[in-house]
Amino acid sequence: MRMLRCNKMGMRIAIIDESAPRASIIEEGLATLDECEIFTITSRDGLLVKIAEIEPDIVFMDLGNPSRDVLEEYFAVSRVLDRPIAMFVDESDDDSIAASIDAGVSTYVVDGLSVRRIEPLLKMTMRRFQAYARLEAELAKAKDKLAERETVDRAKRLLMAKKNVTEPVAYGELREKAMSSNRRIVDIAEAIVTAHEMMGDGA
Repeated sequence: MRMLRCNKMGMRIAIIDESAPRASIIEEGLATLDECEIFTITSRDGLLVKIAEIEPDIVFMDLGNPSRDVLEEYFAVSRVLDRPIAMFVDESDDDSIAASIDAGVSTYVVDGLSVRRIEPLLKMTMRRFQAYARLEAELAKAKDKLAERETVDRAKRLLMAKKNVTEPVAYGELREKAMSSNRRIVDIAEAIVTAHEMMGDGA
């Protein structure tokens, strides 16, 4: 592994390429950046450990014309990296492109390695990663909201059955308990559901 510095320390960039001539193309394409540290990794041995030590902001993987096994090996690495990844290959097919998306590769470039394309691809890769991260965060938030709503609905049903009251009355009781204890309604609902499950009364 070798390290190059740009004008100032700032963005940390990892280049993974077993071919020094190919890696030098990416290095040259990044040379105009004002703030960066470039780390070039030329061996697959201990790859994840090396990347963890670098803690890069973005990863460039240049694979040339990899075998199916090598491509799958790099996809396995991509899946565990929570980083923007730009991957270069000389040839590809629809299955490999789909697999790259599943593996979390932000930009998959086929037969497009050139000095002038590196900096624009860096920017695009970062933006795609950030956009995908926002979508994931929004999806997780929506799932949390849905789960909370289901918990509240279940707690209401339990109160309705136990006290023979209507849904508005059951919800009013949840809200009143939440206000009096300075807690969220879903917290009260979770406590009711948990107590019910511990008593073994069924759903």
